[in-house]
Parts: sequence; C-alpha cells; structure tokens
Amino acid sequence: MKAIRKLSPEKGLEVCEIEIPTPGPEDVLVYVEAASFCGTDLHIWSWDEWSQRRIKPPLTLGHEFCGTIVAVGDRVRRAAIGDYVSAESHVTCGMCYQCRTGQAHMCPHTEILGVDREGAFANYVVVPEKVIWQNDREKLPPQIATLQEPFGNAVFSTMNQNLSGQSVAVLGCGPIGLFTIGIAKAVGAKHVFASDVHPYRMNLARQMGASQVFDVSQSGVDIIAEIVKANGGYGVDIVLEMSGAPSAITTAFRVVRNGGTVVLFGIPAKPVEIDVAENMIFKNLTVLALNGRRIFDTWYKTRWLLESGVVDLKPLITKTVEFEDVNDAMALLAKGDACKIVLLPNGGKLPELAKQKRERVPDPNITAAPVHR
Repeated sequence: MKAIRKLSPEKGLEVCEIEIPTPGPEDVLVYVEAASFCGTDLHIWSWDEWSQRRIKPPLTLGHEFCGTIVAVGDRVRRAAIGDYVSAESHVTCGMCYQCRTGQAHMCPHTEILGVDREGAFANYVVVPEKVIWQNDREKLPPQIATLQEPFGNAVFSTMNQNLSGQSVAVLGCGPIGLFTIGIAKAVGAKHVFASDVHPYRMNLARQMGASQVFDVSQSGVDIIAEIVKANGGYGVDIVLEMSGAPSAITTAFRVVRNGGTVVLFGIPAKPVEIDVAENMIFKNLTVLALNGRRIFDTWYKTRWLLESGVVDLKPLITKTVEFEDVNDAMALLAKGDACKIVLLPNGGKLPELAKQKRERVPDPNITAAPVHR
C-alpha cells in the first residue's frame, strides 16, 4: 500500500510503498476513506525542535481519519467488518490513575497515532478496537467525519463553560480557533470577537459567525482597546486563547473583564512570562489550561453538533489532495493560506463493504434495567 512517511530527520515527507499491516488480536484494520492534516503533521514535516525530540523515523503520519473496517482480530468484541468508523487518536493504557478515574485524556502513557505509532496517511491503518468510534455514513460524509478528532479539541475547550449570552474573544484563527467560533455561535454567545494575522483565516472567521475580526498584524492598532470598544466599553466575559503566541496570551489576560474566564489551549513554542498579580489575582480570574478532549465524553457532544448541522465545517475544508500532493499541501498550511486539507488515500473510492448496511448486534452482556410499575 501507499503511505506518507517521515523517513529521515530532515524537512519533508515521502510517499512510500509498504506492506498492508496485519491487525493484532484486539485490533481492527481500516480502509482509509479520508484523512486530514493538522498542526502536528506540519511540525513533523518542518522537522522543528519538538519533532526532533519526539519523532523517531521511519513513521507513517496521520491521526485524523475515517474509513471502513475490513478485518478484525480474534479478540475484537463489538467492532465488525463493514463498520464506518473514526478513531480517538490517543491510545491510553487503561490502568494508570488518570485512566481509572475518568481522566484518560491525561494518561501519562498515551501513544498517539501518527506520532508514537503508525498513522493513517495510508491506504490502510491498524488501530485498537478500544479507540474506534462508530459513524453514521448518511449524516457524516468522509470529509466531515475525518474532522471529528480535531473538532473535539474545540468542543472540549469551548464547552467547559457556559457561553450562552456571554461575550467571547477567540484569539487565533487556526482550525481549532475557527471550530471554536462556530461552536460559540451555536451555543448562543452574545458576541464572538476573533483575531489573527492571516487574511485567509480572518475571512473564514467571518464565515463561521464572528461578530468582528481584528487584524493583529496592523501596526498602531491597539487590539485590546478595539475589542473593549466593540464590547460596549467592557472587557469580554470569556477569552479562548487558541494560538499559543506570547502576545496573544498577554492580550487574553488584559482584554478579559474582572471576574472573567481565560481558557488557554494554544501551545507556546517557549516559556511565556505573565504578570500573575496584575493580570490574574487582582482581576479575580478563572483560568483553565486545557489539552485534548475527554475520552469519549467529548465525542458524543461532537457527534451531535455535526450530525445535527448546528455547526457546519464545510467552509473550512480548503481542498482535497492525493498522496503526491503532500509536500505542496504542507507548504500551503505553513503559509496560513489553508484551513483543513483532506487526503483521499484511496481516491474517494469506497470498498464494497461500505455499500452494505449492517444492523448493530446488541451486546449480550448488557441488559436493560427492569421497569417497575
């Protein structure tokens, strides 16, 4: 099969021919219908400091995907051949303190698809059954189903607080920031202010429902004063910092109102200095530092938001590409002239199994509670 791989410790990726993987006893083999590129893949492509510390070539990239199960291991219990699925990219141990107390998204032994183990930028990918997520093909076409994993990040960071009737600022209009704008509007935020430096992404922010969008690259513009003015002279209720840029983090703490909330989700490239007394303690702020998504709690919220059409992600799909386009796609992402680029590893063709409807078989170990009259 074909696969997009990091073969050597340098910039770039290569398309290779490798063997189709064989699923282990508790694994499934998925025919990949769509896979989307994200910021992590961009880091690995550019071979930055983080990648040099974390990635061990050779490695197949890709952790956002959907497809059809074509083979299962001997001990697979619920997933079945023909299922249309996505997957939680974080493969957790299931036995540590975090996993056993409902905090699996913080598991210190997590292995990430396309980072710590073979990923989905390939014709086929093997994943453990325990991370499989069932999709409804009629409600989520492949180009949207593949976005559930990154969209879940925005769902987790945004829906940790009540945004209904609140003024919200989203700093950074990368994919997660743009998802966040759509969610904030969907759950009833009063105003959603957005900021970025790329005209392409600022235009998408408007399409996703931002009330006003501010270009922080313009010299002489006081972004804090502009947002406060747009909010009727007050700081905003909730700030979601999605870029990780030091200047944006400073803005987040200065533009939020006294008693407001700052959510930090963007990851800085290096340590950031914050005036804790003036910008946090004296303002009586609630500060949340979040990462990833709750497994699988967030996936249920994600499913509803997308299947119901409450949030429409179609405007954020910049283009679809084939294997050979990977380095051009990465360069486009690096320039900020794209949002989500979707790889179609099998040319958009479905396996025959995907055309067959399959009735879910109830788990015989689960019985309904008796009804008392």
